[in-house]
Amino acid sequence: MDLSISQLTPSISKASLNTDFGVKMLAKTMDNNEQIGQNIVNMIDSAAMERSVNPSVGGNFDMSV
Repeated sequence: MDLSISQLTPSISKASLNTDFGVKMLAKTMDNNEQIGQNIVNMIDSAAMERSVNPSVGGNFDMSV
């Protein structure tokens, strides 16, 4: 099979575009995951703050069946 450069250029360009798109999507996913992680840390910090203000909150668990 004998291909010329002009026949390969669109394929290479499309592959490059697909790669660029994949990298940008991965970067966006990583940013979203970082934000989610930061939100979890903030939730843990706020729970710790609640425990320091009201140390008895959540200390006991009463259950009846």
